[in-house]
Amino acid sequence: MNFPFLSLIIFAPAVTAVLILLLPKDRPTEPKVLAAAGSFISLFFAVWVFLAYDRSLGGYQFVEQAPWLPVIGSSYYVGVNGMGVMLVLLNALLLFCAVLISWHIDDRPREFFALLLLMGVGVFGAFTMLDLFLLVLFYELVLFPIYILIVTWGWKPLREYGAMKLTLYLLLGSLVALVGVLAIYFTSGLRTFDMIALGGVQFSPEFQRIWFLPIFVGFGVLASLWPFYSWSPDGYAAAPTAVSMLHAGVLKNVGAFTAFRVAVLLLPEGAKFWMPYIVFLMVMNVVYASFIALVHTDLKYIVGFASVAHLGMVLMGFAAMNDLGWSGATTMMFAHGIIAAMSFAIMGMVYDRAHVRELKQLGGLIRRLPEPAFAFAIASFASMGMPGFLGFIAEVQVFMGLWKAASLAPWYPIVAIVSALGIIGTAAYMLRLFQYVFLGELKPEYADTPPVTALDKVALALMSAVLIVGGVFPMLFLPVIQSGVQSVLAVLGGA
Repeated sequence: MNFPFLSLIIFAPAVTAVLILLLPKDRPTEPKVLAAAGSFISLFFAVWVFLAYDRSLGGYQFVEQAPWLPVIGSSYYVGVNGMGVMLVLLNALLLFCAVLISWHIDDRPREFFALLLLMGVGVFGAFTMLDLFLLVLFYELVLFPIYILIVTWGWKPLREYGAMKLTLYLLLGSLVALVGVLAIYFTSGLRTFDMIALGGVQFSPEFQRIWFLPIFVGFGVLASLWPFYSWSPDGYAAAPTAVSMLHAGVLKNVGAFTAFRVAVLLLPEGAKFWMPYIVFLMVMNVVYASFIALVHTDLKYIVGFASVAHLGMVLMGFAAMNDLGWSGATTMMFAHGIIAAMSFAIMGMVYDRAHVRELKQLGGLIRRLPEPAFAFAIASFASMGMPGFLGFIAEVQVFMGLWKAASLAPWYPIVAIVSALGIIGTAAYMLRLFQYVFLGELKPEYADTPPVTALDKVALALMSAVLIVGGVFPMLFLPVIQSGVQSVLAVLGGA
């Protein structure tokens, strides 16, 4: 029997969360130590799975299957291809960094860290489940902890509104998608939720065209698909720093990846029919959100709209329906996850020390916070697609995939050109943010701003290193991603 690496990755944080809740209330340090240990276990084995994944073989590996609910055809069935490997690694890295960044939390730390780990469990499950019923279950599992985390530890002026708006949007989106999932289940005639088996069913073109849209858009709400994105910046602004990191870094990727796995892979003819039109919504994500970020003055709203724009790029890569686009979308999910999480971590460090989120009230903080300033420069360069950073590798593949997809729709190259405006907007708002926060004269009220902690520096160093190493040595990651893409294309018979 193969060692259950994926189960260990998924459930190590869950077991740790239970242990944390069993601790006495008067021991504030132990929950943090346990949370760091539990998340590190997942990170360690996620790195091991990444290194052990057979690039030449491709397909789903580290597969585990056990009966769970046979009466409806559902089983505990997990496995990852090259695309899933990267997202599991991303979630493990950001969960560990989010714990380190949150070391200062002293208000009910047991509950905070237990819920944070539970959120990570939901994301791990969504990235690895090959059973459609459990995929939706883990997808929904994320909503419970994120609501409590925001409404309890979030920014007081906005936390109730932001938490409720986020939850309602995501519940409605997932409800629409669930109707489509049930349509696939009953129409297949197999009475199974096995996604590999469902992938072999030849649904009629009419069925695919009818049900592709509700499934893709339903899951796409979590990926901030325009015009269903407005919950996202409010959720970011209301959430505590660690939740904003995971929300932007992995939660949105859950929406994009689930929309791809369920709607695109199970209903490919529907995807070919609808994607040339849905792509215009994705252009709005990229261009509209970029320029909203350019005029906003709240630190977290700026980074939040930046995340909305980058998710438009991810969905655009999936819309290309070819190897370059899908490889670029996966690389963008990985790169954007780190960029967004690091940006929110830095803005959280600034707010925790300056207690100000308005852009023009800050300035000169590079003198007091040199490490966050350096890390934000790296995040900015990667976000705007500068060569030498992982974001550049992702954007090039997405644009080339769109250009290659001209046979699917003649306006795809035009879409690529228009979307390039988003890169200009990205450069403008990231440089503006860096200038107002870190450059200029240090204001007297910030002269005694305390420096960041050693754990903050470790988290920023880990995320910065991945962006730089991935950009300089992209072949460390791309063969893994491309093996997953090629295996998917082989199953679909090309695209």
